[in-house]
Amino acid sequence: MTKYVIGPDVAIHLARDEVAIGADHQLLAPTLIRSQLLAQLFDAVRRGQLTKKDAERHLDYVRGLRMRLLGDRVLQAVAWKVAEQMGWSDTYNAEYVALTQLWGDAFITLDVELAGAVQSRVRVAPFEELL
Repeated sequence: MTKYVIGPDVAIHLARDEVAIGADHQLLAPTLIRSQLLAQLFDAVRRGQLTKKDAERHLDYVRGLRMRLLGDRVLQAVAWKVAEQMGWSDTYNAEYVALTQLWGDAFITLDVELAGAVQSRVRVAPFEELL
């Protein structure tokens, strides 16, 4: 079983197309994905890019995914170190990198800049590997 760490961008993309994840894949994310996803969908509705009904449908889809959410002390300690080493101003992206380092096989993001920045620390897989 391949363990993929996904960010809110990937979760939204999965929800938009209602993609079925194969049984041979396990999804992982830091617990902060819940708040990030909610904030991003709220912002999309506020800007008129998405209806509230569609945002709620996306949230329901993601809540229904078999996704293990983690956020323990070890993850936070590693995320702190990653953020320091990368020179980042916060630890949000570092939590995804740390989770991949600790328990994941690969990190999937649609953010090309982030993928490039972390590819020397973790394996960055293309979105298509989930399909």
